[in-house]
Amino acid sequence: MAIRVSGMSSGLDVESIVKEMMNARRQPLTKLNQDKTILEWQRDNYREINSKLVDFRNNKLLAKYDNSASMITQKAVVTGNTSALKAESTSDANGIPMTMEIIKLAKPATVETAGMNLAGSSTRLTAGSKLSDFQKANNITAPADGKYKITLNGDTLELDANLTINEALAKINKSEKGNVTAKFDEVTGKLTIASKTYSDKGKVEMGTSDNFLSLFGSGTVSKPAYQAAEVKINGSDKMTFASNTFKINGINVTLLAENTTATINTETDTSKAVETVKSFIQDYNDLLNTLTTKVNEERYKDFTPLTDEQKQAMKENDIELWEKKAKSGLLRNDDVLKSTISSMRAAVMEQLGALSNVGVTTGLYYENGKLILDEDKLKQAFENNPQGTAAIFQGTASQGGLFDKISSEINGTLDKLVLKAGTSKYSTDLTVAYKTESTMGKRLKDFNTRIANLTDRLTDIENNYYKKFTAMETAMSQYNSQSASLGSLFTS
Repeated sequence: MAIRVSGMSSGLDVESIVKEMMNARRQPLTKLNQDKTILEWQRDNYREINSKLVDFRNNKLLAKYDNSASMITQKAVVTGNTSALKAESTSDANGIPMTMEIIKLAKPATVETAGMNLAGSSTRLTAGSKLSDFQKANNITAPADGKYKITLNGDTLELDANLTINEALAKINKSEKGNVTAKFDEVTGKLTIASKTYSDKGKVEMGTSDNFLSLFGSGTVSKPAYQAAEVKINGSDKMTFASNTFKINGINVTLLAENTTATINTETDTSKAVETVKSFIQDYNDLLNTLTTKVNEERYKDFTPLTDEQKQAMKENDIELWEKKAKSGLLRNDDVLKSTISSMRAAVMEQLGALSNVGVTTGLYYENGKLILDEDKLKQAFENNPQGTAAIFQGTASQGGLFDKISSEINGTLDKLVLKAGTSKYSTDLTVAYKTESTMGKRLKDFNTRIANLTDRLTDIENNYYKKFTAMETAMSQYNSQSASLGSLFTS
């Protein structure tokens, strides 16, 4: 680097002169940095669009709308002892009424302690009490190592005496090999450990040297075996079910009480199906509006990205307003977005005849493909032909519906965005790293190379200017020194 000297001999402001000379030289570098910033902003815009498309496809089309439960038009109604069971209709409910006589509830294999008389304790024991508190209340000897042991289906757990009952049971319930659910009753003082498996394969096998159960009383430990649910339906012979939850005649049934009777009827209820289509149309229109807004957004070319020097001379609010203008319209008339809008609208137009028959049409030409819903007409369609109406949107086993077609078009757009901007086809995360081998990634890499090369070249030019001024200052200093020497000869 050249040695920089001030204009002591010439009287010139060398720093200012060099800075002024370099300002013009730096314009191409400033332009490169601004172009790079614009490209980064465009890529960020693509990522925001990508996130909305992934969200619409994953969380709305596939998870929320394109499943059989979202188009159910039958509702299960329980009469009689309404606390005996819960019933929920599915898409294949056949409408046959069912009177259920619940003889027995299914019960898993269980281990249950005799319990403790907690009411008589001087210090009330609860699920929040420590194991050591239970040890003292039962007047049993504490383990030498301060740990209580319990073996469940071959998995041995060691539980510290300072754990609370809740903490100890949480450890037991987390054991995958143990495969049990442990509960403590604060009223009876009983500990119940039940298998999570409702079948004769479900078991609760204890260890022979366990001391954990001794904390819950000295009475007999009962071990009732697994019991299947027993039900009579419409006076039929007794039927058995492995658990208290099962499906029959298209109704998901959950048994809640035994030795009682309840009746299940189904009735037409299109509200859920109508709400599904209504929500889809709202989400579709919102996405379409986002894309259309980006494509038509005004571009202000005079508002270029600000340099650091420009920002230093501006107020924070002015910077925000400027950058809002500078970032506007970066995807105006973008080919990828325009293609997405066209393909989404084409998917709708392909089925417009069927859609209009059930109350779904498109708006006027200036509404850019917005979907309009006639709710009453849709409700009537679901009442008259529930499966056929649902198939328009969800398709059938052999043919895709509207949701499938739109999802396919979105997948195509996401593929384009991956190649162009390096976004993720599967994530809505706005902080996920870009793929550097995308088209824009390669362009940004090229910008970085050009900026680095130009910066080095400008540094060389600036150093050369200082060298020339240094040489001039040195020559003038020598000239002044010689003049002073000559002057002294004539005056001496």
